[in-house]
This record gives sequence, C-alpha cells and structure tokens, in this order.
Amino acid sequence: MSIENKIKFLMRDAGKSRSDIAEALKISEAAVSNKFYRDSFSAEDLIKIAECLGFELALVNDNKKIIFDMNDIKLNSKPDG
Repeated sequence: MSIENKIKFLMRDAGKSRSDIAEALKISEAAVSNKFYRDSFSAEDLIKIAECLGFELALVNDNKKIIFDMNDIKLNSKPDG
C-alpha cells in the first residue's frame, strides 16, 4: 500500500480532510493534492500528518519502537546562514 493510500485510510478513520492536512502542513490544499498525486511526503510532513490525525510516526521491529516527533526535526535542522 502506498504512503498516499495509508494516509487516506487514516484520514477517513480520524474524520479528517485534505484541508485539515493542508492546515497542519501550512500549505495550500492544491499543494497537498500534489503531494498525494506524486506520493511525495517528507519525514517532516509525515510527522505533522500523524500528529494531525492523532497518531505517532514510529519505526517498529519486534519489541523495538522508535517514535518520531517534531523535536527530532528541530534538533536536526541546520541554522540559516
């Protein structure tokens, strides 16, 4: 299942629309539609979408689980300049 389809499934489950996703990503609905069409979401996008839908973005393997949140993105951002 593509990332696009997984997000759409979770959106239906959470009762959220593309407009909710656009607001969470701080982009236009047209830009969200483009991301869906191209199936091109950054790690930051996925974290924001997960939070918007009431989920956590995580890597899971057996008993190991690593959860990602916006603090991870902020910690790895390079300062401008």
